[in-house]
Amino acid sequence: MPQETAVYTHGHHESVLRSHTWRTAANSAAYLLSSLKPHMQVLDIGCGPGTITADLAALVPDGQVTALDHAPGILEKARATAEERGLTNVRFAVGDVHALDYPDDTFCVTHAHQVLQHVGDPVQALREMRRVTKPGGIVAVRDADYAAMTWYPEVPGMDAWLDLYERVARANGGEPDAGRRLHAWAREAGFAPETVTATASAWCYRTPEERAWWSGLWADRTVSSAYAERAVDGGHATPQELTEIAATWRTWGAAEDAWFAVLNGELLCRV
Repeated sequence: MPQETAVYTHGHHESVLRSHTWRTAANSAAYLLSSLKPHMQVLDIGCGPGTITADLAALVPDGQVTALDHAPGILEKARATAEERGLTNVRFAVGDVHALDYPDDTFCVTHAHQVLQHVGDPVQALREMRRVTKPGGIVAVRDADYAAMTWYPEVPGMDAWLDLYERVARANGGEPDAGRRLHAWAREAGFAPETVTATASAWCYRTPEERAWWSGLWADRTVSSAYAERAVDGGHATPQELTEIAATWRTWGAAEDAWFAVLNGELLCRV
């Protein structure tokens, strides 16, 4: 069975977790929620700090959510999130989406949020997600599409940020424009087109608080995270160039009319 070959571009620096802990089932998995039933067994792949996981667990009180991540350390944060919420129907596991350590037909729902853009073989990942999902169950995936991100105003340097991020992500073995490819990957993984519902939704940052938060976390991520290290170590940018891009983010965030939208592709695949 293939194993993970890609390197997770972002890492788990505080500037990354600042973004990940903002995510909820409502703002990041709304396309899935009407399909959930109280008794369901759910696998949440790439759970990170567990904020979406906890919301899913609250929605299946008579079932169980398995929170799985490739990085053991982040599972402690997910565990703490569940404990803080008083949830007792969450369990935790380290695993690789390319080779899931579960029997066939184990889960009612297999969910992955912002995962397929970072893995070495997204088609194999979807095959594995399908394998462990029960007949009649759902494979649910949602990923951003970096090339489709859009912003205002056109601050000089923002295009350089996007170009750099895409180069670093691809050098790490991922595909940053995953959102537009999800339906094609699902077909390659064996899902018949009539079993797949493809949708899209967006995160939008416009208020002073939202744009300060979004620009600040990207400015910090650009100079202080694993992404920054990989950009420099891979020869994609110099520290000075990263500093300039971080300043560009802060300039954009300070603009009175600043607006940023992140397009996400979504799939509900019936097994």
